[in-house]
Amino acid sequence: MSGYNDLRKEMVERQIKARGVRDPLVLDAMARVPRERFVPDRLKGQAYWDRPLPIDAGQTISQPYIVAYMIEALALKGGEKVLEIGAGSGYAAAVLAEIASEVYTIERHGTLAAKASTALQDAGYTNVHVFHGDGTRGWEDEAPFDAILVSAGAPFVPETLKSQLARGGRMVVPVGSDPRAQELVRVTRHDKGQFDREDLADVRFVPLIGEQGWEGEPEDTQTAPPRLIQHRPRQSEALPRLIRTFAEPFEDVENAPLDMMMDRIGDARVVLIGEASHGTSEFYRMRALITKRLIEEKGFTIVAAEADWPDAARIDHYVRHREMPPSEWQAFARFPTWMWRNEEVRAFTDWLHDWNAPRAPLTRVGFYGLDLYSLFNSTLAIIDYLEDVDPDLARIARHRYGCLSPWEADPAAYGHAALTGAYRNCEDDVTAMLIDLMRKRQEYALSDGERFLDAAQNAALVANAEKYYRIMYYGSRASWNLRDDHMFETLLNVMKFHGEGSRAVVWAHNSHIGDARATEMSRRGERNLGELCARGFGNESYRIGMGTDRGTVAAASDWNGPMEVKQVRPSHLQSYERQFHLSGLPGLILPLRAGHELDVATELSKPRLERAIGVIYRPETELASHYFEAELPRQFDEYIWVDKTSAVMPLTTGQIRGLPDTYPFGT
Repeated sequence: MSGYNDLRKEMVERQIKARGVRDPLVLDAMARVPRERFVPDRLKGQAYWDRPLPIDAGQTISQPYIVAYMIEALALKGGEKVLEIGAGSGYAAAVLAEIASEVYTIERHGTLAAKASTALQDAGYTNVHVFHGDGTRGWEDEAPFDAILVSAGAPFVPETLKSQLARGGRMVVPVGSDPRAQELVRVTRHDKGQFDREDLADVRFVPLIGEQGWEGEPEDTQTAPPRLIQHRPRQSEALPRLIRTFAEPFEDVENAPLDMMMDRIGDARVVLIGEASHGTSEFYRMRALITKRLIEEKGFTIVAAEADWPDAARIDHYVRHREMPPSEWQAFARFPTWMWRNEEVRAFTDWLHDWNAPRAPLTRVGFYGLDLYSLFNSTLAIIDYLEDVDPDLARIARHRYGCLSPWEADPAAYGHAALTGAYRNCEDDVTAMLIDLMRKRQEYALSDGERFLDAAQNAALVANAEKYYRIMYYGSRASWNLRDDHMFETLLNVMKFHGEGSRAVVWAHNSHIGDARATEMSRRGERNLGELCARGFGNESYRIGMGTDRGTVAAASDWNGPMEVKQVRPSHLQSYERQFHLSGLPGLILPLRAGHELDVATELSKPRLERAIGVIYRPETELASHYFEAELPRQFDEYIWVDKTSAVMPLTTGQIRGLPDTYPFGT
């Protein structure tokens, strides 16, 4: 037994607490429940593994972390009456029973219901009641319930279950019309039959079968995302040969042939240049070379990066020789510092500084940040601006933004506190501030349009960031969409400020600039900046992706962990990267937009795996954590390949406490 106790303790620390579950009631419950009692005998040795396990009737016992954060989302205080739909092995009911006074659990499979009941009794849980029946109908005789946990994916939120919630009660349920993927939502009942719904997380559960669920076993209900992975993958020389035939090869980045690419870009107004990792020198250098040509030859005046607005403003202050005192704080000094504070970016900003020097202020190229993590630096920037132009509104701003000040060191803690009701949310305060600022748009902009743009964008950032930190806690698709929507809106605002016909270069990860509709992101309900630009600008947007096979990369193993120079594993056999590696070229540029090399584009259109390395890289779990399915020619208009790459050279900097700039996505 001591062996299981040690494994259970390690599970709680590494799989649950380390991923952000904070509720002490949940952590204590997970530490007490003997999970090994709820798995088949043959799998007891895997009971504390970080994954779901098969049980009888084609069902699974969920990954421990999933159980923990679903129960945490119920926001139990202790002593409640709880209903669970989908007893399965009985494990989640046991965890609930450690917190609630009474747990009622329903299982539609008779064999599972019997086994769960026995396992719960043997483990000493006398406050759990197991019923064999249709869970979508609930347990009317015992209603109302303070909380309802649904452990199977439903096509919609069952109305019967909503009606069995007590006032103030909460239900957590996976919902989605696609049985392969659901959104975990929380429904809260208020007075007069009103309900609030919050999107929490992207999940994948077995289907909820019943009167108010799926009518029968839906097709293709596997619990893992579809992947084109074979045990003995076939290799063909046809595609690598096509790539080699139509590629524009180069030996090193500095000598890459860009003339034909410039012709293909044509009159595009937005050129999005990606990267397959945030820590690869060749990607940054290539991006800088393309951007210089766009500035020199096509009149681009905007460089917009996957970086926070106020941090990028420090670079903008330098490259545009702006006549205003610089901020007192150091830009890009939070994790991951190396993403922008590196020699490669400094070389480009020095070039941009020199390029702008002889030019009139209104024609200089600006550097802007599109991201939304700088919650507190942005509030300070707004207050500083208002102190100069409107001291009365500055006093109001200090009061309103004071709602957020207790969470300056850890904005995620604010999101968790607001979600659980431990602290009021600040949405009304930050929204009112944005509205008041925009009401005075004409007055402020006339006095100093450049500074008003900065203040207005910071106010929009704070409003979106406040919402982001409330919904990002569970890793929901809603938080991803909010972030990329904010990037797109920021890009539009900057281009509007620069005037009709303005042109922008965007620097961001492949996962942001490639069209999400061509990847498995779309099946999860996610959109991205590349898709929004394609919809908004049509053929006037141009997307360039990048990739590599092996080499080194600057990345961390964990959030807020130290930067390491890591070896990039050779690409997976079923990936696009492997096909490019087999071309035998050290570097190449391949056009993909329709109307160019259709033979190779058609062959590349067959879905394959694609690798994405963010600020986190874990080679040991690479297939699960760093690959996704895509159709390359629909994702990008152009693809740049560097077979062997090297890590960026970071600049020395101090570390400021706070969330990582790309938390929780890593890209």
